[in-house]
Amino acid sequence: MTLPYPKHRTLSPNEEKLIQKAYEYTVSAHQGQMRKSGEPYANHCLETAKTIAEWKLDTEVIVAALLHDTVEDTSKTLEEVKKEFGEEIAFLVDGVTKLGHFKYREQNKEWALEKNRSENFRKLILALSEDIRVVFIKLADRLHNMKTLSFLPSEKQKRIALETYDVYASLAYRLGMTKLAGEMEDLSLPYLHPEDYKWLLEHVPEQFEEREEYLKKVKEKLEKHLRENNISAVSVSFRAKRYSSIYKKLKKYEMNLDQIYDLVAMRVIVQTTEDCYKTLGLIHELWKPLPGKIKDYIALPKPNNYRSIHTTVFCEEDKITEFQIRTNKMNEEAEHGIAAHWAYELKKESKSYANRKAVFADKKEIAWIKQLKNWQEKEGQSEEEFFDALKIDFFKDRIFAVTPKGDVIDLPHGATPIDFAYHIHSGVGNQAVGAKVNGKIAPLSRELKSGDIVEIMIQKGKKPSEDWLKFTKTTIARDHIKSELRKGSLLHRFNLKKKN
Repeated sequence: MTLPYPKHRTLSPNEEKLIQKAYEYTVSAHQGQMRKSGEPYANHCLETAKTIAEWKLDTEVIVAALLHDTVEDTSKTLEEVKKEFGEEIAFLVDGVTKLGHFKYREQNKEWALEKNRSENFRKLILALSEDIRVVFIKLADRLHNMKTLSFLPSEKQKRIALETYDVYASLAYRLGMTKLAGEMEDLSLPYLHPEDYKWLLEHVPEQFEEREEYLKKVKEKLEKHLRENNISAVSVSFRAKRYSSIYKKLKKYEMNLDQIYDLVAMRVIVQTTEDCYKTLGLIHELWKPLPGKIKDYIALPKPNNYRSIHTTVFCEEDKITEFQIRTNKMNEEAEHGIAAHWAYELKKESKSYANRKAVFADKKEIAWIKQLKNWQEKEGQSEEEFFDALKIDFFKDRIFAVTPKGDVIDLPHGATPIDFAYHIHSGVGNQAVGAKVNGKIAPLSRELKSGDIVEIMIQKGKKPSEDWLKFTKTTIARDHIKSELRKGSLLHRFNLKKKN
């Protein structure tokens, strides 16, 4: 039995005792309980805590992960946990317990929750805004549940896989935890699309093997070129694209594998940001880049704070090959997202519980969490309006558009310049008369793409048009438009009364 001690740092004797105590407490509390797989229930708690330790989170979160099911699934009470392990750990355990009944359902191809869905989902949003560590534990818990999903009845398998794919994987991606998001999507795929998954297993591995043999030669040539130019690479490696990612692309190309040229990509990790750009130049010295396929997410990070340089080149034998270039820190953040930020920020913060909870309170990268919290607190909205907002503004695939000054605006797929304008400021949206996209005049109804540079043209005193509601995608834009239209209608009626 290996306890979940983090490998990145040395624990104090008190921390080791605390983790040991939590493990023994969990084993005792779950004594006699077995999972469907036949293993002791405490094993699940241990695996959840190991994942938390891999994410380099603090001891309190590791302990809370070990204890996360004790209040919900055993005779132990929250007061007993607080007495044994303190207020902070009890708070985290309580937060996970409150999320325990969150479930998703598919009805008529539209996502809907069970009859207590609104209350449960609001708890998830509240946990995100109050202490994001609660959500980290829930994500680690779900990851292990997915790894043991095969032992459950088929109906449950599909429900949990759907919930994981559309809620938890989406949430992980929004938090910048791309490795976790990919794992969850991969684990969901066999249950959601069993026939397509079987087809992938039959057709993709052979392509992987052939591609990896080719990239071994590319790796040797690149490493030699980097050494000759005094670039000390931390690592040059290649990684196979995830099955779920391949599947998404194949659906666009009618399952034609020949259309997917990045089945396996090269990843170059270097010491500094400056080395990233030097490496990009050296790769282009060796091989010609494909026009329009250089993406600089270091100068312009994705909304989830993903940073890396991507370039696609005509490589050896003119085979099209993708390279990703980043520093070690960027790689850590790309895989673990906001969890990596949390671990880093805690080093700088006071150890007091109040300060630890507030570490991310003003961070730009979780502005969307605040937006979610504001929506769920908004008075007068129906349950249908609340969930429509979530489906579009939270779960939908994301794009990022850019202001002329280089600020990144995070929007759902299908968003238009009007959505962009209202995300800058309500005054910009209300007075919009036109837009420039990548320097060219474009209609306000144009669907934006990731990386588009958008400039909104305004006219003072201009008011929104009711027609805008036909093509806006985001709730924030629709709410502002409706509000202004209502004001205009009231003013019109007031003026008519005055005339009469």
